Amino acid sequence: SMGPEGLRQASEDAVLSANYLMRKLSAVYDLAYDRTCKHEFVLSAKQQKAQGVTAQDIAKRLLDYGMHAPTVYFPLIVEEALMVEPTETESKDALDEFIEVMTAIAEEARESPERLTTAPHHTVVGRLDETRAARHPVVRWRPDIDQGRDVE
Repeated sequence: SMGPEGLRQASEDAVLSANYLMRKLSAVYDLAYDRTCKHEFVLSAKQQKAQGVTAQDIAKRLLDYGMHAPTVYFPLIVEEALMVEPTETESKDALDEFIEVMTAIAEEARESPERLTTAPHHTVVGRLDETRAARHPVVRWRPDIDQGRDVE
């Protein structure tokens, strides 16, 4: 429905957004691959892991800022991977806000890592017990479950 010109513009916008974010965030996160990217790029939270903060902790903390977390731990060959894939519809203001939040999170990892390892703090459901969730998955809604916790 966008036509050839619209599709080309959307693709170029996605590539531009990804490369903009990648260059800005490379100041505070390791780049898995330091080269021009297409529509996505992979950061590594190796620096933050030295403070006891994982890629998953960073993703959980992003939820406190009202942002959708990137894919974590993929690709598998990148330690503490954070795959960032901005869409072509994100404004420069939204991209700059993401940069600001990711930079603040990197600073929090240095100054108060427990803030990240206990995140999220401002969501309806807190951090889940992932081991328990994996061993005893609840894959359908049940009336005896209240906000992610068993009511017993």
